[in-house]
Amino acid sequence: MHHLAQLNIAKPRFPLDDPRIQEFMDNLNRINEQGKAAPGFVWILEDHSGNAAAIHAFEDPSILINLTVWESLEALKDFTYTGEHVRYLRRRHEWFQRLAPYMVLWWIPAGHIPTIAEARERLNHLEVHGDTPFAFTFRSVFRPPPSAEEA
Repeated sequence: MHHLAQLNIAKPRFPLDDPRIQEFMDNLNRINEQGKAAPGFVWILEDHSGNAAAIHAFEDPSILINLTVWESLEALKDFTYTGEHVRYLRRRHEWFQRLAPYMVLWWIPAGHIPTIAEARERLNHLEVHGDTPFAFTFRSVFRPPPSAEEA
């Protein structure tokens, strides 16, 4: 059995204490809580504040990360593109610079917790090779690898 890991990154247009990004920051934990309560949610990377805004995973310390695990592609899509989350997603360019790629998906064995290094490797692979079974986006979804019983 496999779960779906996802990483998305964002480079803020403004310092995180700037009033122009305050609405996003004020609602980050609440939206994360909605994600944690969503059907199919498994895990999220967070620190003591309830989000990952203080975790510096890239050379540029201003880059924010969101690393999660979901039971299925459908569960992640349902949360991403419905409800209140999608309203903030649609407004991301008000608060964040355009990055490419900014999101990557990959299959992991159920029970595995992805590391930041693993997530960065997947994002880098996507940037170099485009969508592959190793690292992909919603545009080109690949099936999970076969389990030992299916192989």
